[in-house]
Amino acid sequence: MSRLVVVSNRVANLRSANHAGGLAVGLADTLKQREGIWFGWNGAADGVTGGEAQVERVGRAEQVTVPLSREDIANYYLGYANSVLWPLFHYRLDLVDYRPAFFESYQRVNETFARQLAPLLKADDLVWVHDYHLIPLARCLRKLGCRQRIGFFLHIPFPPPDILVASPNHAELVDALLDYDVVGFQTHTDAGNLKAYLGERLSAVQLGDTRFQVGGRNVTIDRFPIGIDASGFAAMTRQADDEVQIDLMRRRVLGRRQIIGVDRLDYSKGLPERLKAFDRLMAQHPELEKSVTYLQVAPPTREEVGAYGDIRAELEALVGAINGRLADFNWTPIRYIHRSVDRSKLAPLMRGSQVGFVTPLRDGMNLVAKEYVAAQDPEDPGVLVLSRFAGAAEEMDEALLVNPYDIDEMARSLHRALTMPLAERRQRHAALLEQVLRHDSKAWLDAFLSALAHRR
Repeated sequence: MSRLVVVSNRVANLRSANHAGGLAVGLADTLKQREGIWFGWNGAADGVTGGEAQVERVGRAEQVTVPLSREDIANYYLGYANSVLWPLFHYRLDLVDYRPAFFESYQRVNETFARQLAPLLKADDLVWVHDYHLIPLARCLRKLGCRQRIGFFLHIPFPPPDILVASPNHAELVDALLDYDVVGFQTHTDAGNLKAYLGERLSAVQLGDTRFQVGGRNVTIDRFPIGIDASGFAAMTRQADDEVQIDLMRRRVLGRRQIIGVDRLDYSKGLPERLKAFDRLMAQHPELEKSVTYLQVAPPTREEVGAYGDIRAELEALVGAINGRLADFNWTPIRYIHRSVDRSKLAPLMRGSQVGFVTPLRDGMNLVAKEYVAAQDPEDPGVLVLSRFAGAAEEMDEALLVNPYDIDEMARSLHRALTMPLAERRQRHAALLEQVLRHDSKAWLDAFLSALAHRR
């Protein structure tokens, strides 16, 4: 069996991947089973780009991490990746902060990664590159003579042509994607957006549903819906610590239901809109006061980027205003946590919440939606309120799908979720759980690696 070489901006610690998200667990387990390498930045902020790699063997796999300079962290990572590509790919042209130095650093880091990775590769390796930080990597490897099968998977949305062309480097980005053998997306919409660009701007020849030929290069473009380890996450719900058990018992005694949201603090997640929808719910249904709480877990991310400071300030102002107006001495309507919470706590918190509130303005997939479904008690399940602009909406029709820009619609859906009859909740949950189990993390891994291994 060919080795698997995973390349990502950050490397999950293979020794403690079980404490990370389900994606890291799945990739780590696959590497350990079939032998391979996980290659990427070491996460430190004081290195020299192109400096000595650190290699650690964990079972049959190797973890290879490389340093980056402060300048490249500022320009490649915080700059081009997260101040240009992230907002661009999430349809937020108003937040794109383009500077030529950013793209120069982005190219330089990818070229450096390629030079460091190429000597580690064997002829029959399968190379799997992840996410928007490393779009040019296959091109850089090809220039060094690498002929291995190389696949790319994008974990965030891919925009339609009329948005993508707002980037001065859109042609270079798409041309670089054509050096991969397989390009994978989360949804039909995302795959269709790249296909549309190829047809409109590059006169690509379509050889089948997923095969395209452009300038003598053949590429497979397809949808590979990402999933979770549903059974593993469900098992966590039965291991609640004392703090969580006390919280669940207190709400049960008081007869209070909980709406839960779990998201990184990011402007793509629609968090201010959610708070406004909860506020609207309380205004329209005052009988719910003291009987419903909203728990929002929003750990920090990319705080060095200006837009993230703005969203934090807006969110904290809204929480304070709503709580100040509605709270009583024994009822705080909104509980807001701005730090990371271990998955072992989140799982039982999700199980004990009657509504999962997952309404990003735009998202590649959103695994929290799937985790909420997996966490529920099938005999008395909660209800998922889901943005129709989350990639998961393609698979999860039985959720209450909402427009995250429509505050009134979200408030109505929250009320419907809180008052939904048990029979309907069970029917919706059973259908959602079947989808989550079918499209789990193993199915995603197997589908992508099979497509790459059998690419001709």
